[in-house]
Order: sequence, then structure tokens, then C-alpha cells
Amino acid sequence: MCRNIKKLRQPERPATPEECEAAALQFVRKVTGYQKPSKANEAAFSTAVADIAAITKNLLDTVQRKEMRD
Repeated sequence: MCRNIKKLRQPERPATPEECEAAALQFVRKVTGYQKPSKANEAAFSTAVADIAAITKNLLDTVQRKEMRD
């Protein structure tokens, strides 16, 4: 579904918040089918991007910590 979203997990460096936000924006655009939301949907669109970016960053941070222990 989201073939064009760039892989963020890289062993040499953690993903930046900007990279997580860009990937979240691509995901929300793909899921909703909107490149840019209408005024009525703007708040929901922005909230979804922020939530997904935060969850993505948390996931990547957790995965990296776990792999460092192994």
C-alpha cells in the first residue's frame, strides 16, 4: 500500500523527528486519498500526522534499544 514511504530504520543513525513526520504525512495522504485536506478535515489530518509521527518515533526508538541489548 505505501511503497513510496522511505525506510526510516537505519543501523548507523536514528530517524529524525522530521523524517518520522514526513513518513507520517505520506501515510495519512495515502490512507485518506487527499494530498491536502479540506478546511473541514484539516484538524483531523494534522492530528493524525502528529500522532503517527510520535508513534513511529517511539517504535523506532524501542526497536533500536532492544537490538542493542541482543
